[in-house]
Amino acid sequence: MPLNALMLGGAVAAVLGLIGLIGWHEAFFILLKGGLPIALLLGGILAVYVGFDDLQEKIREEKRRQEEKLDQAREEIEIVKARAELYREELEKIKEGSQK
Repeated sequence: MPLNALMLGGAVAAVLGLIGLIGWHEAFFILLKGGLPIALLLGGILAVYVGFDDLQEKIREEKRRQEEKLDQAREEIEIVKARAELYREELEKIKEGSQK
């Protein structure tokens, strides 16, 4: 469809919409009165759902961070245990050498 035909169709639709709005303004306001509370209700429910989902995501993220810190602490404990075992072995060797 050429651009001019598209522009012409849009202009005709806008004019017909304006005429219809002027002619049936009472029906338009009734529709607006009925539709606005429904739109607000649905928008509010959607906002609550998105907020709840965001809160759950933050909780999951914090839990993941805590698990990472716990894993890191466990690794550090294992390293310290390994070092302590090495020191214990060296101490045993020193004791055996001093007893001879």
